[in-house]
Amino acid sequence: MSNHTHSSPPRRIFIDKQSPKAFHALVQVSEAVRATASEAGLDRTTVELIKVRVSQLNGCAYCLDIHNRAALRAGESPQRLGILSAWRDTGLFTPSERAALALAESTTDPANATTQASAYETARQVLSEDQISAAIWVAVTINAFNRVSIMSKHPVPPRPDK
Repeated sequence: MSNHTHSSPPRRIFIDKQSPKAFHALVQVSEAVRATASEAGLDRTTVELIKVRVSQLNGCAYCLDIHNRAALRAGESPQRLGILSAWRDTGLFTPSERAALALAESTTDPANATTQASAYETARQVLSEDQISAAIWVAVTINAFNRVSIMSKHPVPPRPDK
């Protein structure tokens, strides 16, 4: 019998720690995107909704933990966070939020050209060009952070409920 059948899986490399210059550059991009979103008038709750939704789609537990808490701090309601994965099936999200979420989803899975075109057209009706650009940039950066955390297998620490 070989030993590797009974051994634990190899520990993942935390690529953010292994390559700090690259990670720092990603953090700088994220800070620039945060400023861009603010300057475009994309409110903090919408930005966090994008981050949570993209993290849901990617299955990134670490980023979901961070951005669910950030959304609550920004004033988002537990109810809306709880149903975010079904945002299309409720009237609880504004037209602007819905447009930003559709853009974020099509940025996360850009292969469907029809869905992407529809999301973009809807966004043009309710968001400014600066807001469209900012929403896409928010989705691009959280997608990058999701991949860093997923590939590193960043653990989610247990937190006591308040």
